[in-house]
Order: sequence, then C-alpha cells, then structure tokens
Amino acid sequence: MSKKHKRLPEMEAFFWALVKAIKAEKAWLNINKSIDSCMSDIDNSVQVSSERLMLRPIRIEDSGLVFAYRSNSMVNQYQGWIPVTIDDVRDFIANRTSPEINLPGSWFQFVILKNDDNELIGDVGVHFFDSDGFQAELGCTLNSDYQGNGFATEALTGVINFLFTRLNKRRVIASIDPRNLKSIQLFERLGFRKEAHFKQSLFINGEWVDDLIYAVLKDEWNSGG
Repeated sequence: MSKKHKRLPEMEAFFWALVKAIKAEKAWLNINKSIDSCMSDIDNSVQVSSERLMLRPIRIEDSGLVFAYRSNSMVNQYQGWIPVTIDDVRDFIANRTSPEINLPGSWFQFVILKNDDNELIGDVGVHFFDSDGFQAELGCTLNSDYQGNGFATEALTGVINFLFTRLNKRRVIASIDPRNLKSIQLFERLGFRKEAHFKQSLFINGEWVDDLIYAVLKDEWNSGG
C-alpha cells in the first residue's frame, strides 16, 4: 500500500475527531445561550432596600461570589444545599430559581448587597409554596465574614415587609434545624413563633433531621408581634 493510501485512515480519524469537537463546542454554546436567555427573563426591577442594604434578584454572574460563602460546609452545616463546584451554583441559578417572583411552587432568590461598597454578602430565598398565594417560606444565608452585624435581621425585615405589603401575603414561615440555634434566635428576634416540631421529617446531607416551623402572620407583624 502506498504512503498516500496509508494516510487515508489517519485523515479520516482526524476528520471525525474534528467533527466531534465542533459538535461539543456547539452544544456548550447552546447551553450558555439557554442560561443567558433564562436569566435575561428575570425581572430586575424587583428590589428591596433598607438603610444599609439593597436586595436584588440573583444573576448568573453572581456565581463566584455566592460559591465563595455557600460552599463552606462547616458554616452552612444545617443548610439543605451546599455546592461542591461553581457549576453547582450556576445550575442552581439557571434551573432551580424562578425568574418570576410570586410564582406558586417556585423559589425566588435575592442577593444581599451592602449599600456603601456594593459588596455581595449573602442571599435570601423565598419559597412560594402555597398554591393559593397567601403564604411564603424564607431562608437566609450570610457570608460568615459579615455575621454578627445585624445584616441578616435587616435583610429579612425588608423582605418580610415586601411580602406582606407588595405581595399581600398572610403568613410567612421558616423551616429550621433545631440544632441551628443562631437561626432560631434570629427568627425569634423578628417576632416569629414556633408552631411545630417535626421529628426526623427531613432527609438532608445523608441523615434524617428534625424540622422546626416558625411563622408570623401579617397582623402580628404589623402590630409588632
């Protein structure tokens, strides 16, 4: 066989490898376009402001900053979701949070920014679990570098006011691991009542855990508890 004929299988193999690479690149571009399209639908006019903070909808470009504090498994040991890679955060933003607020069955995610330097220091999730539209669940995660300064209380106060006044909710709840004493104290300071203690009702991070339900009604909130 001539050298020319010997090179044909090599050229064919190179050709198909090139085709495979091009297809992979196109698939990655389509994924990015899909993410961009999804996130462009977010209503960025939804904002909550307070004296020191501004809360806005989470964006895909927040992934790195969110991963930096959310991935700390010691600080967030009672969280139901701890990302292992930054891609986990990107997937969370693109596929597990809603671009539309107040959509039944969805989670809407705010990020918390400091007004003085625009630093992203945490996030607040709102779960619109009630199909009738009168209730919501809250969750808050704060970068450990900024804990102990009242930021979580301030951020949650703003979101609760937003839920009761702008979205006309009647009841807001929080689901808390009984071992998470800091979160219990936080929601008690906000005027939430303990309504229930469910024994080993949730399977989180490989173990069955208890679940405390704290809640506040709109009338209670408006009257200062």
